Amino acid sequence: MNSGHQHRVFGRRAQEHILILASGDKVRHMTVRPWMAALAFCFIGVFSIGYLLATSYLVLRDDLIGATMARQARMQHDYEDRIAALRAQVDRITSRQLLDQQVVEDKVDKLMEQQMALTSRHGKLDNLLDRAESSGLTEKDGAPPAPSSPVQSYAPDVKDKRASLSGSGIEAIEKQLASGAPADATPDNSTLAYVPATDTVGDRADRIFSKVTLSLKDVEQDQRSRVEQLTSDAGNAANAIETVLTRFKIPIPETAARKDDDDAVGGPYVEPESNDGFNNSLAALDGVLTRLEAVRSTAESLPFRNPAIGKDVTSPFGNRRDPFLGRLALHSGIDFRFSPGERIRPTAPGKVISAGWTGGYGNMVEVDHGNGISTRYGHMSEVLVKVGDTVDRNDVIGLAGSTGRSTGTHLHYEVRQDGHAVDPVYFMNAGLKLATYIK
Repeated sequence: MNSGHQHRVFGRRAQEHILILASGDKVRHMTVRPWMAALAFCFIGVFSIGYLLATSYLVLRDDLIGATMARQARMQHDYEDRIAALRAQVDRITSRQLLDQQVVEDKVDKLMEQQMALTSRHGKLDNLLDRAESSGLTEKDGAPPAPSSPVQSYAPDVKDKRASLSGSGIEAIEKQLASGAPADATPDNSTLAYVPATDTVGDRADRIFSKVTLSLKDVEQDQRSRVEQLTSDAGNAANAIETVLTRFKIPIPETAARKDDDDAVGGPYVEPESNDGFNNSLAALDGVLTRLEAVRSTAESLPFRNPAIGKDVTSPFGNRRDPFLGRLALHSGIDFRFSPGERIRPTAPGKVISAGWTGGYGNMVEVDHGNGISTRYGHMSEVLVKVGDTVDRNDVIGLAGSTGRSTGTHLHYEVRQDGHAVDPVYFMNAGLKLATYIK
């Protein structure tokens, strides 16, 4: 039963669908296969989907076009905003560069003013240092004075420093400005935010000019301190010489000069052009050097030196037993042992006021040194100058001998002040104290 029933159900073939088409007398039939139905269904589905898509496109086309145009407009506006921001950034950078350039130019102008001031001081310092050198405050070739000198001035270093300032400051600045990396004038295109430069020309110029300015101030301060030291040393030297001159009642030339100047000066009062401290210190140094030169010149014109260095003294100044009369007599000079024919030189420059045979002096030369002081050189074998000659310390005025009242070859050296004989030792001792100040 069961098997028979199953046979009838599963064993039955599905009936085919036949499509009959009649047209007049003609009758056509077509068997509809399953695959044909599936194909037709698929075709109808594709057509329906295409129709729906075309309809949707026609309906939504205006919205799509509008959205696309709006998006393009937004992109264009964003691009224009970005270009405007970049232009503003470039303008800011250009303005900053122009400002930095102006700052650099201003600083260069100030530096040039400082350099011109130092250059102007260069000539003044040169003149003053030359005068200080000739006055014995400094030595040649920048060497300090000898250890025995009480004047310890190092002013020649000032000459070296100020000489090195000529033209080198600006070149150093230009090299340092050129050595740094240039500022980034184009910001990163990936962002519109302002990105400041890491190190601009103005920043580098500020650092460089600060260093140069500090260096120039150090040089100026060093010059000022050395000028002050020179002023102090020159004042001390002038005071020492004036003390010696005052002891011998020699008039100080500075006092006379000031009196003469005050007697012939005048004019309306006008405010000084500048109250610069350095110029005032230079003026002070100039005044002290003028004073030192005046008293030094006076001291060098006086017989403060030994006429016979290394020679034995055979008879000092003062009362002694006369070698010819055997009784007490005043010896108005100092006798030095000399060899026959040995050259005799004066102890200071002056004018010959007597030359030839002079009684007990034998062949004698007298030299007038001014300020009422003269020196006599007696017992010479030969006189080599005549009255009216101007002689210097290195000139030979005669040869040693034993003429006049003399017991042997020697030099009778005598110093007279206002016509009276004074002990030459006083002058020679004073000369030892002035040895570091006079030539």
